[in-house]
Amino acid sequence: MYEYKKGHLVISMAGHDKGKFYIINNIQGEYAFLVDGKYKTLEKPKMKKLKHIQFVSDFCERLEEKPNNEMYKYILKQYMKELEIKEKSLS
Repeated sequence: MYEYKKGHLVISMAGHDKGKFYIINNIQGEYAFLVDGKYKTLEKPKMKKLKHIQFVSDFCERLEEKPNNEMYKYILKQYMKELEIKEKSLS
């Protein structure tokens, strides 16, 4: 199994949130605590089993500073813009 770390960008692979992007805020045992900054905040992260998420990217090193919900929202928004640009260039 992949070794997940705090700050990794992941995608949900199971459940009602399948296909949604999150950033790992913490890991305890076989669970990851996921944040998107909007619906799943630092105060109430989503708890999901590691086997139900998939690694996407490791570009969130800035979260080692003092993270806040706005930072998580900004990072996910930037990643979604990158995805759109890549998809447009492939078309």
